[in-house]
Amino acid sequence: MHNTRVCLTIAGSDSGGGAGIQADIKAMQANGVFATSVITAVTAQNTTAVTAAMDLPVSLIESQFDAVVSDMQISATKTGMLSSIEIIEAVANRLEHNDVGPVVVDPVMISKSGYRLLKEDAMDALRERILPLAVVLTPNSHEAALLAGMEIRDETDAHEAAVLIHEMGPAAVVIKGGHFDMEQDAIDVLYDGDDFLILRSERIDTRHTHGTGCTFASALTANLAKGHSLRDAALRSKRYVTEAIRAGLPIGSGHGPTDHFYFLRGRQEFPFG
Repeated sequence: MHNTRVCLTIAGSDSGGGAGIQADIKAMQANGVFATSVITAVTAQNTTAVTAAMDLPVSLIESQFDAVVSDMQISATKTGMLSSIEIIEAVANRLEHNDVGPVVVDPVMISKSGYRLLKEDAMDALRERILPLAVVLTPNSHEAALLAGMEIRDETDAHEAAVLIHEMGPAAVVIKGGHFDMEQDAIDVLYDGDDFLILRSERIDTRHTHGTGCTFASALTANLAKGHSLRDAALRSKRYVTEAIRAGLPIGSGHGPTDHFYFLRGRQEFPFG
């Protein structure tokens, strides 16, 4: 009998393939689970910018969710782009009334190029309806700053923000600090309400980092689905995303994607050439 775990990602589509649903599915599969999806929005984007976005009808989002969970046992779930109050309410209701394993929430708010992916009036709904459902919340430093209402420039600020955000309801918070200014290393701060764990790796000099936030959160979801503790899952996911960044692909004229399947590149041959 097979023991493949199934994960679910609820997020927006990235036509450029480096972030969103596309990155989630690649990262989950690369971390040893089978990935299913609920698409909440379609974006037009590439390595340089998001140029347009459109939400899918709430009824279709609900139907996708129902189709997947009625047929498969979900071991862990990740949420990404939930752009409106209506979508947030619909997803929160489905998560509350179905067993979908631990929920990892990546609070997608603004794209790297500055395009708003969360409507301004939906911030409170995200805080009140989605954050309390999270086993772990994974904001980057910009998103954490918006949630906590404070500047985050360094590791000390990240500690303070993590405590403030934890009080909003998630069981744990990982502030992804790839954006800290003064740090030599790439540092993420994990806080579970009791202890801090610093996830530290070398900072890799590359511009090909598109989708790293989605990739880390999805790897974390996969590792939780496989039964790892939060600390172990976070450490494993940090190692994975570091190597995916190291192998970043110079595709497009902007920020290229990470290589989700970097570990296959050293093989002498693929089964089909």
